[in-house]
Amino acid sequence: MKLLNEILGTRYPIIQGGMANIATGEFAAACSNGGALGVIACGGLQSGEALRKEIADCRARTDKPFGVNIMLMHPLADEFARIVAEEKVPVVTTGAGNPGKYLPAWKAAGIVVIPVVGAAILAVHLAKCGVDAVIAEGTESGGHVGEMATMALVPQVVDAVDIPVIAAGGIADGRQMAAAFALGACGVQVGTCLLVSRECPIHENYKAALLKAKDSDTVVTGRITGAPVRILKNRMSREYLRREKEGADKMELEKYTLGSLRRAVQQGDTQTGSLMAGQVCGMLHEIRPVEEILAGLWNGGQERMKALGALC
Repeated sequence: MKLLNEILGTRYPIIQGGMANIATGEFAAACSNGGALGVIACGGLQSGEALRKEIADCRARTDKPFGVNIMLMHPLADEFARIVAEEKVPVVTTGAGNPGKYLPAWKAAGIVVIPVVGAAILAVHLAKCGVDAVIAEGTESGGHVGEMATMALVPQVVDAVDIPVIAAGGIADGRQMAAAFALGACGVQVGTCLLVSRECPIHENYKAALLKAKDSDTVVTGRITGAPVRILKNRMSREYLRREKEGADKMELEKYTLGSLRRAVQQGDTQTGSLMAGQVCGMLHEIRPVEEILAGLWNGGQERMKALGALC
């Protein structure tokens, strides 16, 4: 099995998650320079020109491979898909849909295509469509989540497809990285642990909330309405869940979430903002350079695997 770094040309077999309103061209470049595949997120962008600027910024800051993440339910998804082909972005990750209609143009541009999946059946379908790999993301992750946990999801996806599988959700140190390899993954995607990097552009209040969080301090909102999102518990999440259980419709619930991620990221609003974070938030204890976090993941994983080998 080839490791992800051999496939993508990165130092480590690690992808930085495409976090909307957070993963800018500058941050993606920092992650690429640190040894991972840095990924620009389209989720918070309002125009195709904005994406071109982020791509140009990333290229100006790194000569390493990088990618772009496109949420396929975004109203500008078609435009973003055209732009990444025109710009010949090395890697595209996708979420919230099937990228099949874009594959011919992306393949013609030499793009490596890696969708995020939350079930083996979707991975099988996408493999038949011709994607290069899949990211099997468990419900432990922050932001939009599925139902299956990483420990159950990854081996079932590995068994179901003959393309590389990347594990995501609940990975913040070398022990979890080693576990991902044991499950059959060729690499990992991480997000929450990078939020407390020195280079991450979120507000300091957001970082402080993450460092204060314990293992049970996340909650999933939107399960009843079919749009589950994992965030840190706060006043907004409590009010949202109360109204959701009382049967509030989507229009009313959107009053709580509209603009909430931007409030958290840019304004540091920890009470009514959406502080997206995975269940590994309780493992975050200090602000560190992104390069140090990535090296710790890889080196810690290597040490754990050697220790397990000695035991066996």
